[in-house]
Amino acid sequence: MPEIKCPKCGEIFTVDESGYAAIAGQVRNAEFHKELQERQLQLNREKETELALLQTRAEMEKETALGKLTAEINQLKAQLAAAGKDSELEKERALAALRQENEHLKAEIRAGEQKQNLAVANAVNAQKDALNEKEKQILLLNSKLQEAEKDSRLQAQSLKENFAIELKAKDTEIAFYKDLKARLSTKMIGETLEQHCENEFNRLRATAFPNAYFEKDNDARSGSKGDYIFRERTEDGVEFVSVMFEMKNEMETTASKHKNEDFFKELDKDRREKDCEYAVLVSLLEADSELYNTGIVDVSYKYPKMYVIRPQFFIPIITLLRNAALNSVAYRRQLTEYKNQNIDVSRFEAEMNDFKNKFGRNYQLASDHFRKVVDEIDKTINHLQKTKDELQATANNLRLANDKANDLTIKRLTRNNPTMAQKFAELRRPEQNDE
Repeated sequence: MPEIKCPKCGEIFTVDESGYAAIAGQVRNAEFHKELQERQLQLNREKETELALLQTRAEMEKETALGKLTAEINQLKAQLAAAGKDSELEKERALAALRQENEHLKAEIRAGEQKQNLAVANAVNAQKDALNEKEKQILLLNSKLQEAEKDSRLQAQSLKENFAIELKAKDTEIAFYKDLKARLSTKMIGETLEQHCENEFNRLRATAFPNAYFEKDNDARSGSKGDYIFRERTEDGVEFVSVMFEMKNEMETTASKHKNEDFFKELDKDRREKDCEYAVLVSLLEADSELYNTGIVDVSYKYPKMYVIRPQFFIPIITLLRNAALNSVAYRRQLTEYKNQNIDVSRFEAEMNDFKNKFGRNYQLASDHFRKVVDEIDKTINHLQKTKDELQATANNLRLANDKANDLTIKRLTRNNPTMAQKFAELRRPEQNDE
């Protein structure tokens, strides 16, 4: 808030923005009122000067017109004297012309005087109108000034009342949070510190850490987990910094107080399991410790790349570690390339071995199938050979049967059968008779 030093006593005190605006408004109003009075006096002096100038100008124009008229009359008189001995008619004509000219000149003089008086009157009226307008503006400005002063007083009173109300609300809020802290569990107090750190990071995430990863560690497969993991990569995907964060807080009324050192071992384990380069403990424990209250504490003498900080150093530790790691981006990129090359070689060897194993397995399967097919072909050949032999035996039997059938005659059939011989003999006889 702005600081103001009293010019009399020399005391320095602070005011909020609304109070400062009210004081500045009072100073501006006083200076405006003073300037307004000076402007009014200046306008009055200008009015008097303009009136005197107009009067002087009118008198000069009047004298100029009278001098011109006198010169013309004298010229006419000289012309009349030169023609003094002419005829009376010409004299009367000249006198008549002279009188007419004189009347004309007098009329012009009167018209000029009227015109001059009218111009002076118009100028005076215009000046009066201008002065009246300026006086109206002055009255209007005075009215506005009074209204501004009144508004300023009302605003100051309102600001004072609002300040009192806000102060009362703040006291109520402080009392509420004191009561809330007394009723909070240890878990809720720890979550409050985590939320504070997360809000601080998110407030700068878009501007300072656009390519960063900062999320809660929810992977508890190994039996434990940290609170937050911070990682940042380059545009081409090379990770150059990673931090495991652990936030620790406890109630002031807790009987058994913890120490920061109690959490070092578990934090180092989480860092190694989650493949993070640094470990940071954000702690409100040991509040009276001069060691931890001085700033960022390096405890790498116990556990590698581990730091202990208070919450106000949360963003600075990220910035320091990040800027320090930026210098090693080129080396990390080369290391990543070497790792990728080794991975590529290992992957090629693994793929080649996998191909050899699969090829050998497929060859073995094909060989087994080929052997089985050959065995089946041999079995089929044997079966066909047996079938061939059976068919040949059948054909031989049919040939023998055919031979026997061809050798079969009636004489042989009736050799030992007299009855059938007689019958056949009887059958042959009619055939011979017919012949």
